[in-house]
Amino acid sequence: MKKTFASILLVCAVTTATAQTLTPGILADIRSRQPNVAADRALANAMAATSINQLARTADNPAARDTHFSNSVPSRGVTDQKSSGRCWLFTGLNVMRAKAIKDFGLGEFYFSQSYLFFYDQLEKSNLFLQAVIDNAAKPMDDRTVEWLFKNPLSDGGTFCGVQDLVTKYGLVPADVMPERFNANNTSRMANLIALKLREYGLELRRMVQGKAKTADVEARKTEMLATVYHILTLCLGAPPQQFTWTRRTADGTPVETKTYTPQEFYKEYIGWDLTEGYVMLMNDPSRPYHRTYTIEYDQHVYGGHRWTYINLPMDEIKQMAVASIKDSTMMYFSCDVGKQYDSETGVLSLDNFDYGALLGTDFPMDKADRIRTFASASSHAMTLMAVDLAADGTPLKWKVENSWGASSGKSGHLIMTDPWFDAYMFRLVVERRFVPAATLELLKQTPTVLPAWDPLFAGEE
Repeated sequence: MKKTFASILLVCAVTTATAQTLTPGILADIRSRQPNVAADRALANAMAATSINQLARTADNPAARDTHFSNSVPSRGVTDQKSSGRCWLFTGLNVMRAKAIKDFGLGEFYFSQSYLFFYDQLEKSNLFLQAVIDNAAKPMDDRTVEWLFKNPLSDGGTFCGVQDLVTKYGLVPADVMPERFNANNTSRMANLIALKLREYGLELRRMVQGKAKTADVEARKTEMLATVYHILTLCLGAPPQQFTWTRRTADGTPVETKTYTPQEFYKEYIGWDLTEGYVMLMNDPSRPYHRTYTIEYDQHVYGGHRWTYINLPMDEIKQMAVASIKDSTMMYFSCDVGKQYDSETGVLSLDNFDYGALLGTDFPMDKADRIRTFASASSHAMTLMAVDLAADGTPLKWKVENSWGASSGKSGHLIMTDPWFDAYMFRLVVERRFVPAATLELLKQTPTVLPAWDPLFAGEE
């Protein structure tokens, strides 16, 4: 039979597909490579009814028993974010409440997370709607537009959100605007607001594409945000514009009763510029060190601060962290908390689980390759508060105050070995006074702008 050009292409396509397909012959080869030993049969039986972590756990890991720390920042009370992604907010406020407790001799004291979360969700709604307006000329399948509609709203965030929200809206004590069910369980509220935002986003795109007047587009956006505000008020309560509060000593003795606006309370109990007082650091070995980077749309407030950081080697970051802890100053810290975390002991250690011995293979990717392949990223923020130093000053382990309640980990805290810290720590925010002058000079660089879908930030806290 005479072959046509089309039939030749078809034969080539089939031949190529066959080479890439799991044929019976390839499957037979794969099966022949499987070990047939009694130990594997015993493991398979055990794994039929037992979790991988339980079988891979290193029962005699000494890190689970060592709870001594040479340097620690005092803390009173542990917070609980419950079923929400607000770790970034709890962590930022924990850093500030530690300062307030120290400066004013307070007992167990908390700032209201619900108060700032209300404005966070409102500001993020405005950020999404305005970003849709700004990109309305682009097609729906444009990468930026697609990312916006996939991510109209979340309860996650970063320290730059804490900076902008506190600076703009101030602070209130927790008992002035306490937690409600929908603050502790955010998913349904967030899903409904996100659904509304997607609807509104399409409407605004059509208005802009239809050449509507800018004033009309902005007026419609304000109406949309009024609906979001109403939903937030029903779910979280109305944020106070003024309140009366009594300060007490650590033993409960009243000191003074005053009436404040949230801004006045922030200025009295914190009193310094959060947007200028902190420096954000990152350890990302997949990119050059001693460079600054920023992430597009990684902000909470339109026109506010994006996460902008200096990428540094771990040894330089650790020096600043140790200096801060020695000065009794807590820090915002985030990491990939789900890796090698033993929930029974509250310890994060590379020796917690030996998956290789259990499964007969190894997992050799380094930190840079884990970042590039979306295998690891910053997933949870906590408050770095302690370090255990060897005689020569080398860190042995670290401790954080978590926001999963006092019953989790070690009385609400987690311990991480220094090798784990190297492998899975990503972000640290330190006060400017602990940053060397040469490092501060790096902030004068024009930051490299990374897209919002960058691998390191795909699963951010």
